Amino acid sequence: MSDFHVPRVMGVINCTPDSFYSGSRRDNVTAGLDAALNMIRDGAEILDFGGESTRPGSPGVEAEEQIARVVPVIREVRETSDITISIDTRSALVAEAALDAGADIINDISALKGDASMTALAAEREVPVVLMHMQGTPENMQENPQYSYPVEEIRAELLLAAQKALDAGVKKENIILDPGIGFGKRQQDNTMLLGLMGEWRPEEYLLLVGLSRKSFLGLIIDAENSRSEEFFHQHVRTRGAGAESMDPSQPGDRLTATIAAHAWCLNQGVDILRVHDVKETRQLIAVWEALSWTS
Repeated sequence: MSDFHVPRVMGVINCTPDSFYSGSRRDNVTAGLDAALNMIRDGAEILDFGGESTRPGSPGVEAEEQIARVVPVIREVRETSDITISIDTRSALVAEAALDAGADIINDISALKGDASMTALAAEREVPVVLMHMQGTPENMQENPQYSYPVEEIRAELLLAAQKALDAGVKKENIILDPGIGFGKRQQDNTMLLGLMGEWRPEEYLLLVGLSRKSFLGLIIDAENSRSEEFFHQHVRTRGAGAESMDPSQPGDRLTATIAAHAWCLNQGVDILRVHDVKETRQLIAVWEALSWTS
């Protein structure tokens, strides 16, 4: 890993009615195309389309429904732009339909374990594939995730997934690893994975991180808000309630925390940032890049 490395920005477009962050939902072709063009204008280098919410507790969506949601949008974007397109799915049927419509990357949160046909598809089509770590499935992943040594176990499982892909014919340069922040992880697991990223990340593969507006950030904000509230009451004599604080339980209030976490990732050499807020992330990278060149 070089000392100075500028990551690529992957913009998230959810063609779903129920993704955890309402600001990312696009429920028709026009809305999806508009979102794509806006993200390209803001500086996204990859667009990641998904037709199935994978928030904790979410049920699966049939392949036919996913295809109906994402393929028309991907086709419209491909006719309009040569931007790199990723399909976020566990289904080989969906991935194949998306690739046929113009997608370039498979982003599989099951690390090719959710569909027996996915590995062969990735190898046959010779496309990049994102292998994400997840304990369990979206339906049950946050019920009681357990690790004895989270960093070591997650690293080992990612490397095992990569080796299985290699053995099946996926080229090494096409493998991208994702630690799966928020997917079958406790709060301490998420913060440890990010905090120690420079130590555990496998150097031989590209690394993608998706942490945008996730609930672990809300928990950090909540703790800070409690400290701020206590400080306020210690130092201000007033009968009023003071300034209204934001609600970290809502993804819409986690932008600042997201950008702070992205700044940390920049210094850990992350290759791809998967984000909801492309413009703000590009501005962060621009400032970071300018300062890095002077050091």
